[in-house]
Amino acid sequence: MANKSWVVVSLVLCVAVAVVSSSDPGAPLIFVLGDSTADVGTNNFLPTSTARANFPHNGIDFPSSKPTGRFSNGLNSADFLAQILGLRRSPPPFLSLKVKSLRKKRFSGVNFASGGSGLLDITGKTSLSLMKFGTPEKTPLAAPSINQKNVVSLTEQIQQFATVKRNLTAIKGRRKVTKKSLFFISIGSNDLFEYYHSNSSIPKEEFLTSLLLAYENHLKNLIDLGARKFGIISVAPIGCCPSQRIHNTASGCLEDLNDLAVAFHGRLDALMFKLSSECKDIKYALGNAFEMTINVIQNPLPFNFTQVDAACCGAGKLNGESFCSPYANLCLNRDNYLFWDLYHPTQAASKLAAVTLFNGGPQFVTPINFAQLAMA
Repeated sequence: MANKSWVVVSLVLCVAVAVVSSSDPGAPLIFVLGDSTADVGTNNFLPTSTARANFPHNGIDFPSSKPTGRFSNGLNSADFLAQILGLRRSPPPFLSLKVKSLRKKRFSGVNFASGGSGLLDITGKTSLSLMKFGTPEKTPLAAPSINQKNVVSLTEQIQQFATVKRNLTAIKGRRKVTKKSLFFISIGSNDLFEYYHSNSSIPKEEFLTSLLLAYENHLKNLIDLGARKFGIISVAPIGCCPSQRIHNTASGCLEDLNDLAVAFHGRLDALMFKLSSECKDIKYALGNAFEMTINVIQNPLPFNFTQVDAACCGAGKLNGESFCSPYANLCLNRDNYLFWDLYHPTQAASKLAAVTLFNGGPQFVTPINFAQLAMA
């Protein structure tokens, strides 16, 4: 089994390299929306946000060991997806752009993702969000007040895209934001975390229904703005994060949280099928992050991972009791860890995820993979 897994990984990596080397200079524009799994520095521009990673040890494996705001030791999956498509890394954050950036011949797209955000506008804006996000200080900040901006909600991210589209249209004409543009979306875990840890009285099925209704409305807004090609990443087995394992006396996964993630994926699968049936020119690839990650957790060695329970950077049990900071413990063999901090994957795990999304089979990506989406 291990030898077979190594052959599959090697083949996928070779295909990915081939795609990069033959990349078309007229590659489609890339627009990234979502949460901390795709954030490349958005929250750096929110001074009052508690959901930031622009301090060490974050970014230790980024060029010049720069903490960019990515919740990673280096690059994240948005970066690797962009690289496979021929870019240096993910497009820059929207909040870092100026109108003149849109005039550049090499303009490749925009990243709107914001750590802590969710499908619901309230997600990431309550004091409960501090259960997830820490600060570089040894003592936590107080919860943000109602007038302080903690995250950029998905609603706002879509409004930002509308602004970009208007400016692009004014500068270069409508053809610059075409049906070939790719929209990568990675979101939903923060909504599930906050629901689970709030001990809400709302029944699980009712909550999931409201969550998917919100997702549908967001996607329809993007469709109204011209989006047609969606690369969707579902929720990983979040109950297996180090921060959740510490609540299990045996350090195992919290299966109730994992059950929420599985149910979310099933409903999202049905939603995407419905939308593609209603709008015939929509193309989508749905990445099953749960299956992708569980596959590694249950059989890590073929993927070069030797530690899939604990975080590389953190403190306490499994390094899962505090966020990565300059004061945290730091592992040396970072490429062998699945988790960078108490919630997020390492650069090595993010690369594997991106390659699987791009070239994976129907066990991991349906109805087509990201490579087929790019060519569609």
